[in-house]
Amino acid sequence: VQRSCIGATLTAACDRFNKNRDTSHSGGLLDRVPVIPIPSVDAASEITPYQPGKVTSRESYVTSYDPRNRTAAWVIEQLNAETVTGTSDRKFCDFKEDDSVHVYHRSSNADYKGSGFDRGHLAAAANHKWSQKAMDDTFYLSNVSRQNPHLNQNNVFVCTGPLYLPRQEPDGKMYVKYQVLGKNHVAVPTHFLKVVILEKPRGDMELRSYVMPNMPVDEKIPLERFLVPIESIERASGLLFVPNIMKRTSNLKAITAGP
Repeated sequence: VQRSCIGATLTAACDRFNKNRDTSHSGGLLDRVPVIPIPSVDAASEITPYQPGKVTSRESYVTSYDPRNRTAAWVIEQLNAETVTGTSDRKFCDFKEDDSVHVYHRSSNADYKGSGFDRGHLAAAANHKWSQKAMDDTFYLSNVSRQNPHLNQNNVFVCTGPLYLPRQEPDGKMYVKYQVLGKNHVAVPTHFLKVVILEKPRGDMELRSYVMPNMPVDEKIPLERFLVPIESIERASGLLFVPNIMKRTSNLKAITAGP
């Protein structure tokens, strides 16, 4: 788990993913690795019932975009020994606007200028060294969320996304408050989630779910301190993990506390 882009992993079993899916990026992860349980565009509502958005397949990850907050609702990537090794170099990459998102709903590099926030990858560039195009794709601003700079061979499925969590104010009421950046009012998440699912050789699965605040975190604090029950992430994000994972296996071990 990379602490710099802590957030969450999502899988969903879907028999219809070959139908009516976004083909604006043919040859992406959905086309190349059809065994990954990724939802189709039509089926996206099964896992994102509260977050309408466009599901797009890139070379090495899949993302659902939140046009209201000008950020990804979630990003899913498959990590293994092949994807994280290679000769691709980020010095050839530049952050760029996502032309597939309407100009009214996208963020721009200008929104970050002087903000004090990093353009934090959700699908990390370093995880996709196997192909220069795969690494280039991680630099779309639709794969970026506003992260505090201090935070920033079995298959591993990782889903990362922003959270906008409420907090109690002095009047005793709960409020959701977050900063927005630039002329496009790009939302700054209050927290990030990451759900990591390890697929073991015999078909068993192990799940770890984390939530971290979008603020400086003491590096001495162990990562296990940020483990939370998957149910709390499902409630806060509107995403459903466990029911979809259980469509693939009857043996799921959820790690909710460190050793």
